[in-house]
Amino acid sequence: MSTQARKGKGRESSEHRFHNPQGAEVKTRDEAFATQQMDLTDEAVSTDCKLSLHNGQVTFAIELKYNPNTYPHVVTGGKITAGICGAPWDITGGFVGETIRLDAKRAGQGSCANTITIVGEYQNPPAYRGTYGFNGATSSFRHTTRYEC
Repeated sequence: MSTQARKGKGRESSEHRFHNPQGAEVKTRDEAFATQQMDLTDEAVSTDCKLSLHNGQVTFAIELKYNPNTYPHVVTGGKITAGICGAPWDITGGFVGETIRLDAKRAGQGSCANTITIVGEYQNPPAYRGTYGFNGATSSFRHTTRYEC
């Protein structure tokens, strides 16, 4: 192989092509990594997940929305749809990572508590073991919460 051939091949491999998050080719690296807020869709910053919380006596069905672009994943919404007095409950915040924290407020009717907080630590197979409580408490009841998705 001649020196010219090696140089030519080197030039080709050093050429870079850049793409933005939507897959369109752009001219520079800066354009590829530039934040384009107007192009973000709800799907780009939120994903759904189903969890089920078990404490031996009851099972809560949880539909969770979180931002997959963060870690720990920031909870952006969701509902506890069944298994808890006053269902549904609106999930108002929290995070999911090595640990979990979910905060929710009662949206349904009844004489139940107004808020619930669920906390736990990750374990294998994929689940969280921890505690939950009502109206500001976090350690009233033990639980294991597993992924449904």
